[in-house]
Amino acid sequence: MMMMQDIQAQEARLLELAKEKFGVRAKTLGRAMKKIGRRVPARLHRQAEVLVAAQRLGGHPKLMMQVDAVAVKKAFDEIVAHLEAIDVTDRRKGAMLNLGAALSFNLLVVVVLVILVLRWRGLV
Repeated sequence: MMMMQDIQAQEARLLELAKEKFGVRAKTLGRAMKKIGRRVPARLHRQAEVLVAAQRLGGHPKLMMQVDAVAVKKAFDEIVAHLEAIDVTDRRKGAMLNLGAALSFNLLVVVVLVILVLRWRGLV
């Protein structure tokens, strides 16, 4: 049987990882996952819901007996494994490359449009 302290320790670990990997500062796991949003797969959101449900039931000793300890452990392990595998510097590099590619493409489109307008007007 899981104890409330175990669930709270797991939640604290996940909140620490969310802050480290995504810069999310939230007081609960539900809010942290909401702030992380689409940056993690939907299956991780479902796993987080298992932990949030266990947290909700954890306040009452008799309801705590309904918590599936194996499912909670599996959900926690899966989320931790995914969050620990995220490389923050690689994520930032990817974001900068995406921004640079978008800016380059937009600049190219503007230059082509300017040339087309100048040709249409007969100036080039």
